[in-house]
Amino acid sequence: MSARALLAVALLLPLAICGCSHQNSKSIVQATPPQSAARPAGHVPVGPGPSGTYTVQQQPAPGSCHYRKTGDGQPLPDPACTPGAVNPKVSANTIADTICRSGYTSSIRPPANVTDREKDANAKSYAFTGPLRDAEYDHLVSLELGGDPDDPRNLWVEPPSPDHRSGSGPTNPKDTVENQLHSLVCGGKVALTAAQDAIATDWTTALATVGHPGGK
Repeated sequence: MSARALLAVALLLPLAICGCSHQNSKSIVQATPPQSAARPAGHVPVGPGPSGTYTVQQQPAPGSCHYRKTGDGQPLPDPACTPGAVNPKVSANTIADTICRSGYTSSIRPPANVTDREKDANAKSYAFTGPLRDAEYDHLVSLELGGDPDDPRNLWVEPPSPDHRSGSGPTNPKDTVENQLHSLVCGGKVALTAAQDAIATDWTTALATVGHPGGK
């Protein structure tokens, strides 16, 4: 091969290598799913945690929150107002001494003289006009799942379910879901953060989301 031909090969070789490297790099980037495709575990905001002295928390502005409903009419909160909030004292390492210990939730629950006033204000936030005696001032992430006791992001006036009997008080099927998730977490069948994420997103599908649609 002549000297001129050798020179031409030497000049073209780096370009060929560069082109191959660029194509491979591009294909790898395209094969990587976008960051938003998967939601990380533990996405629920962290609240301030239990307090020795609870004070009435400011609620969202009147009329600024809007209920959602499932296909069968079950109520869901407005995620902009009520995304949920978790107790920083509760983690996978502490559940045996906190939520899985009998009496723990009672020890951190805010008193009625605080929550009653918050409930009245939150009803205005959600423009709730039904009888408050039939609506629960509900922890979206329940205390037994490590929900924050008095963070306004974790509390909402939960309207009665469609089959609720008027005047029978604030009973609803979400309570059953909370109890079942609590048993699954304390029984080591479901991770704490998975249960918190699921119920904060949609309590009506939470059990199915964590892989236990029957609650066991």
